[in-house]
Order: sequence, then C-alpha cells, then structure tokens
Amino acid sequence: MYIVLLKFSANQGLAGQYMAAHKAWLQQGFDEGVFLLAGSLLPGLGGAILAHCEEGTSLRDRVNADPFVVAGVVSAEIMEVAPSKAVQSLSFLVA
Repeated sequence: MYIVLLKFSANQGLAGQYMAAHKAWLQQGFDEGVFLLAGSLLPGLGGAILAHCEEGTSLRDRVNADPFVVAGVVSAEIMEVAPSKAVQSLSFLVA
C-alpha cells in the first residue's frame, strides 16, 4: 500500500488550468482499482491518495503522468506502508 502526497508548489496558481485533467487522472486511478481514497491536505496544502496493488515503479510512472505533476503545480512524494493491523472493513489492506 502507498500514500501519495501531492504538495502544492510555487505554481499552485496554475491549478485551475489543469483541474479537469487532474480529476480525470484521479478517476482513471479509481476505475482501474489502484486508488482507494483521495482528498485534500488541509489547510490548502495539496492532496493525498491511498493507493493499493501496484508496484512502486508503476505507481511512480502513474503519478508522474498526473497533469498537476507534469505542469509543476504539485510535487509528489510516494511512501510505501506495510499494513499489519486494520479494522475489519479494511482487512483486505493487510498483507
């Protein structure tokens, strides 16, 4: 499992130009079963994604294709997490 942090850069002002493409990119990740959760980093710092079942290299390629990343609106950080305990509804995340 991975946590992807998308932190706004100095180019944050360009976000509006790329928002529709970024949302389409997010939806593709959900449709393909890679993204489990996405939301904002508060207060207005960027976004975060919980990703599942994709190799780190593949995920890096996917994240690098995010229009926000391509345009330099955000910088991306990917952290791998090895879940060892979860509530029943999230037990599928525990390896």
